[in-house]
Amino acid sequence: MRNIKVITDSCSDLSPDLLEKYNLSYAKMYTIYEGKETRAMLDWTREDARKLYDIMRGGNRPTTTQVPVEEFDQVFRKYLEREMDIIYVGCSSKQSGSVNTAYVVANKLMEEYPNARIAVIDSLNASGGEGVVAIEAAKKVAEGKDFDAVVKETEAMRNNVLEYVTVHTLDMLKKAGRVKASKAFIGNLMGVKPILISDADGEQTPVKKARGRQNSLIECVKLLKENIIDPEEQTIYVNHADCSEEEVTFLTDLIKKEIPCKDVHVALIGPIIGSSIGPEAFAIFALGKEVTYRVGAGK
Repeated sequence: MRNIKVITDSCSDLSPDLLEKYNLSYAKMYTIYEGKETRAMLDWTREDARKLYDIMRGGNRPTTTQVPVEEFDQVFRKYLEREMDIIYVGCSSKQSGSVNTAYVVANKLMEEYPNARIAVIDSLNASGGEGVVAIEAAKKVAEGKDFDAVVKETEAMRNNVLEYVTVHTLDMLKKAGRVKASKAFIGNLMGVKPILISDADGEQTPVKKARGRQNSLIECVKLLKENIIDPEEQTIYVNHADCSEEEVTFLTDLIKKEIPCKDVHVALIGPIIGSSIGPEAFAIFALGKEVTYRVGAGK
């Protein structure tokens, strides 16, 4: 049986320690600002993040690219040359074109490497949610499951990823075309903070409002507590867009107080998601009840 490599992309917001722990690799996207393309790396520092988010605080926004064909070709070939099969877990196809590009590259390469298998999985999530799907796939590989089982089980658990995000406004997400919002959420009322989820189809959509920043964090934890399953066996993942240490501590302490989880892992929201969501965003992720809400259906 051939070894399996799980690959994700820059949208997964997996920190270097998690990439190493779960033997994950990732394909890079790019940010573009003032005509300069920069590879979206996940090993960026707090100082790197501050530079990006300060640009946005100043009223500007870098644009982003999906994973280029050449990047997929290079990353996939690296492991095909080692006679490994590949499972790529990509950002939701509702938020990035990378999954579709990966299909094209994978089909071309499997003609060139007829003994190889490449599966492309739409995670139906982004940021830490995509990262959770990739981690779960990597865990199944480490358990010794075969290729088909890993793909089937990973696809089956995608809608069990819980995501609760709070932002100051929807402005950046709307400009980036990354959010589906009803009229009730268009226009930002003073002090009212939207709370977003990734719906059953992978659409980013606001579902609730909270008055005030602290209340929005409390509401996110409340929603997680209501929907998480077997928290004692889980790590809860917190990603943030250059938030203050005081707020990070408040949120992580609140999670630990309210939810008896195994651990809380904190990391930065990376440059691709960050360029769309804007500074001071918080996102929390875990596994739980199946997400059935669809923004189009409203339920």
